[in-house]
Amino acid sequence: MFEEPGRTAIDPLVLNLAVAFGIGLLVGVERERRKREGPSRSFAGIRTFTVASLTGATSFIVGGAALLATATGSVAILTTAAYWLGHEDDPGLTTEVVLILTVILGGLSMRHPALAGGLAVTVAILLAGRSPLHHFVRSVLTDNELKDALIFAGATLVVLPLVPDRPIGPYRALNPQSIWILVILIMAISAAGYIAIRTVGARFGLPIAGLASGFISSTATIGAMGARVVKAKAILAAAVAGAVLSTVATIIQLVLVLAATSLTTLQNLSIPLICAGVAAVAYGTIFTVWALQQKAEDEQLAGRAFSLTTALAFALTLAGILIASAALREWFGESGVILATGLAGFVDTHAAAISVASLVATGKLRAADASVPILTGLSTNAISKTVFAATSGGRSFALRVIPGLIIVVLAAWAGALYIIVLG
Repeated sequence: MFEEPGRTAIDPLVLNLAVAFGIGLLVGVERERRKREGPSRSFAGIRTFTVASLTGATSFIVGGAALLATATGSVAILTTAAYWLGHEDDPGLTTEVVLILTVILGGLSMRHPALAGGLAVTVAILLAGRSPLHHFVRSVLTDNELKDALIFAGATLVVLPLVPDRPIGPYRALNPQSIWILVILIMAISAAGYIAIRTVGARFGLPIAGLASGFISSTATIGAMGARVVKAKAILAAAVAGAVLSTVATIIQLVLVLAATSLTTLQNLSIPLICAGVAAVAYGTIFTVWALQQKAEDEQLAGRAFSLTTALAFALTLAGILIASAALREWFGESGVILATGLAGFVDTHAAAISVASLVATGKLRAADASVPILTGLSTNAISKTVFAATSGGRSFALRVIPGLIIVVLAAWAGALYIIVLG
């Protein structure tokens, strides 16, 4: 009478065939709208694509992967013949290639319907976006931007998988893959700032990009903003605003990780973190307002989306900090929580905070004793940011960013002192 819980009344095979039908219909509708009239009319439309997808599905049901391959090959032969007979004036192969892919997607829907459906939607979006994509590639994208995109793709898809993921070097302090990820992050953050400038201008784009990128890495964001200042002095105010606002993201992340690890620790640090956050927002707002007051002609974009040389220099700087931290740990040991979190803070203040909050959560450390180690990690992390600010954007950039970093740290310690005085 009733279906068992978790069971469906519809045969899964029927559902998969429905997905195959939908795939052909979706792609076919888009191709139908692209068909021309008259002798040069395209040979494939909504019916052809729907039948092609069902052909792939049916062939897989009847004969498995072997028959699907045969059906795909047969459709490829027919498509090739149709191309040579009817496309004398049009060298495009989009419809022909998509038709063959539709057969394959129809077969894939029999085993992985969700994947096949998702791929079909992606293909339909690409086909429908033909005009804006062509306009972007031909009229908007510059040669330098294309080169940067290829460099970034190579660094991410080719080099990263080949870089070893194990500790090496002095004190085994260096993980090549982690350092290369930092290189990729710096390039990505710099590119995000570049895109923001092209989209809404430097006055608006860099502060927004800095705040958003700070959730990935505030240290890398400061370095990327400094590198952009070197290439375009006119965006100094906006870049400083983005660099300082990235520390707002650091504070927000710190609140989130502490809330997830130990609410008691977060409660004890609430006033210091509020003070630090308010200081960061206030200092960043000053430079944001300054940037908004700059003349529109100062927003002209200069240079490349990112500098690979600069990103590699930042990675070398981080490697030096890692080796120095490991040396200190080797010389002084890890008996002190403050020393350990301070050393960890040079690389990531959030990891240091999590380690201390975990000790509180497991009862190995009192919540009242967690404030100093966590704030020490925040302070040493500010030292790393100071190094990047001093080495990336020149004197003018450093003289504006570093005071903001100092103010944020002092505000946090002032909040902690306030708690001690009240206590």
